[in-house]
Amino acid sequence: MDWQRADVPVPTRAPTGTTAAYVCGDEAALLVDPADTDDALDSLLSDRTLAHIALTHYHPDHAGAVAHYARETNATVWARRGRATAFEAATGVTPDKLFSDGTTIPTDAGPVTVLDTPGHAPEHVAFATDGTVVSGDLAVAEGSVVVGAPEGDVRAYLASLRRLHARNPDVLLPGHGPRIESPRETCARLISHRLEREQRVRAAVNDDGADTLDEILDAAYDKDLTGVRDLARETVLAHLEKLAVEGTVSWDGERAALHPAE
Repeated sequence: MDWQRADVPVPTRAPTGTTAAYVCGDEAALLVDPADTDDALDSLLSDRTLAHIALTHYHPDHAGAVAHYARETNATVWARRGRATAFEAATGVTPDKLFSDGTTIPTDAGPVTVLDTPGHAPEHVAFATDGTVVSGDLAVAEGSVVVGAPEGDVRAYLASLRRLHARNPDVLLPGHGPRIESPRETCARLISHRLEREQRVRAAVNDDGADTLDEILDAAYDKDLTGVRDLARETVLAHLEKLAVEGTVSWDGERAALHPAE
């Protein structure tokens, strides 16, 4: 099954400055992640009948034009079960149907299967057809994905990467950057990156004696964070929350210690 892509310029922290919208089908097509209205996306849709609209997750750089295309096409709008209220708040649209892991969305090109892939955002999903997975912000070909508190969950993110690695698709179609031709290698790289960052956070607490969020941040990163310090801070907080859940460190929202307080 063939997915068509339009890169839509949109305010985003991603270095590409665009978000990829994807379309599957012709006579009963599915549109994923309409970030904004755009001539390239309109051209992609012009000779198709849009039947369904869905999002990988509800961040503004993925959800900005749901209302527009729903209004223009009368397509069925889908949202993740349990997150319908958040979907409506993000898009201004009340979803028509709800999906969960394993739900299939019908298109004239064949069914599209929903994969639960939380972590970057609590509602994050991917969409699978044959050996292809539209993966949203789960993975990128180069660099890494922000998994930052309060919405980001590192434990869930690592589980989602491992699930995708086990699935072993042929190709990933990400929300930002080029298509990923080596999904397993990319998942392994991103898992390794997250675990290395976690080790640096642990070392900041254990070896350097850092206990506040900003002290841990400065110890855990050895590069210039100009322009991205807020994202790095949210990332460190997400790692601290994971380590606290696992009992490796204690974190009371203000200070960290190597072992949980008795």
